[in-house]
Amino acid sequence: MTEPPEPAAAAAQPAPGARTGSAGTPGTPPPGGPPAAVRPGAGRRSVTGRATAAGVAVSALLILAIVFGSRLLENFDSALLPYAVATVFLAFGVAYRYTVWVSAPGARRLFKQGWRSFFSVANFRKAPTALPRMIATYLGFQKFLGARSHARWAAHQLIFWGCILAALITFPLTWGWFTFTSNSGSGPGYEMRIWGFRIIGFDSLDILGWLMFHGLDIAAVLVIPGASYFLWRRMKDRGAITGQRFAYDLVPLIALIVISVTGLLLTFSSIFLHGGGYEFLAVLHMVSVVFTLIYIPFGKFFHIVQRPAAVGMQLFKYTSRQDQEVLGCRRCEEPIDTGPYVDNLRGTMRDLGLGFDEWAEYCPRCKRVLRGSAYLSQVKKGFK
Repeated sequence: MTEPPEPAAAAAQPAPGARTGSAGTPGTPPPGGPPAAVRPGAGRRSVTGRATAAGVAVSALLILAIVFGSRLLENFDSALLPYAVATVFLAFGVAYRYTVWVSAPGARRLFKQGWRSFFSVANFRKAPTALPRMIATYLGFQKFLGARSHARWAAHQLIFWGCILAALITFPLTWGWFTFTSNSGSGPGYEMRIWGFRIIGFDSLDILGWLMFHGLDIAAVLVIPGASYFLWRRMKDRGAITGQRFAYDLVPLIALIVISVTGLLLTFSSIFLHGGGYEFLAVLHMVSVVFTLIYIPFGKFFHIVQRPAAVGMQLFKYTSRQDQEVLGCRRCEEPIDTGPYVDNLRGTMRDLGLGFDEWAEYCPRCKRVLRGSAYLSQVKKGFK
């Protein structure tokens, strides 16, 4: 194993902006001009077209699912139409953004390796419990956050489970998949139906009935302290303040708090105020929810969609360690990662046109040492 070549002297480097031909000679364009795949705008137009098509297809499928799942709109509540329209825009945005994301070289490799590991029979035989364990620990309980801060982990768990509970209740109700009906018209006996089929009957005055009708309130109680903690941290923590952006980092937290607070106020109005101010609160709640749903694909919340793809990569790394030696640093022999994982990283760097993919075989410390040595030998000596 050899170390990567030291940076060439400044005199041997091409001038800034100089074109480099296929043989590396400055100013020599490749014969025949640039290939079609890399012509300016060609690849971008291709990705945009695929992403648009994916968004339209997913939106159309969701509309069909709403129509047929609500029994040709028989169980669809027209008062929830704005929410349903927002979910259609959400479906388009998620499909569009996900397609664009997966089209990038790094994400594409991660995506392929993840699915390959997921469907690998050999991986299942080697570690049959690995995938469910990673789904539980990486997606469900997010143990990797606990290593950073127990408070951040607890706050993230409150937001995560609160949002999951709210989504499981809100989306099916919005689409007309869930219905609650009463033979007497005013209870207390109710039936929950899914796609028109009776699932369970309950009394609205017992514990199960209370949980059924106050599930969104429980979700709001979970989300408010979690979002408030992160909002407080972004106001006080210097590290968070330095790199934060209002629209990207603060707006999602504010939106979650507004949705949760207005939802609780709706319950408070109906129980204690006999409906006073209910219409205004309902409109405010609806606007905040619709805005958040449309914002999800294009803001910080998009990591919710990206996170499951990382489970496949974690599975790929885990199964690679089961029967392969960990690759050592080419300079100090300290363990880096498995050979397949390093090869995957090098391939991604080559796809991105980075001409130093061999540096993936060095540990972080040795990378810093080699960069420092190159600076002293090639740059610093010019100031002596």
